[in-house]
Amino acid sequence: MTNLNLLNTSASTSTNSAWASAVPTSIKTTASAAEAALTAKSGTASGMGQKDFLTLFTTQLKNQDPLDPVKNEAFVAQLAQFSQLEATTNMSQTLTDFVTSMSGERMMSSANLIGKTVSVPDGPANLVGGVPVEGVVNLPAGADGVKFDVYDSKGSLVRSQILGPQTVGDMTWSWDGLDNAGNASANGTYKFKATVVSQGKTTTPAVSTMAYVTSVSQDTDKSMLLQVQGGKTLKLADVQRIGY
Repeated sequence: MTNLNLLNTSASTSTNSAWASAVPTSIKTTASAAEAALTAKSGTASGMGQKDFLTLFTTQLKNQDPLDPVKNEAFVAQLAQFSQLEATTNMSQTLTDFVTSMSGERMMSSANLIGKTVSVPDGPANLVGGVPVEGVVNLPAGADGVKFDVYDSKGSLVRSQILGPQTVGDMTWSWDGLDNAGNASANGTYKFKATVVSQGKTTTPAVSTMAYVTSVSQDTDKSMLLQVQGGKTLKLADVQRIGY
């Protein structure tokens, strides 16, 4: 009598199924017993989980042919497969718990940034009491000339300044809070725009400004998000500078 081998390939499984269907229904085979036990336990014979594996294994022990029992090597191989499944399941759960705990740690660590300033690409420039506001733009190839524009919250141009050639690297520009007429601008949120001419090409790279972190949150992918003054949100991984 043929025994059910849990390590069979799909081809062998098809052979077992065909053989089992040819045997009279009054004769209980290892294959039919295992299938009946699995169906009774889960309600369907399709798909096999951890408990279903153990059900099939114990059913095979109960219904094997005493004249042709399953060899010890086959049992050992099946037990090894079951042990590997158990270890993989436990490892997956452990990693899930670790990721969950690390999410809480990242939230607590990021909370320390509240009240501090961080570099925000295309972020708001907050003018308070006429204190100069700085903007930083990266020039990987230097520049033949740079123009800085300042816009208020309504999109109106407040200040323009044209600068000469610049070297490769980060260029820092400071706005003293005065408009083009030399008058002090009102406290509020402004935006910087840089127009760079380099090697005959004109680009408008992002200008990074320092803004205060007001709150911290977590995205759906578990990445940390910082909400800064002015209403902009950025990922913690995008922060390049942190100040006081």
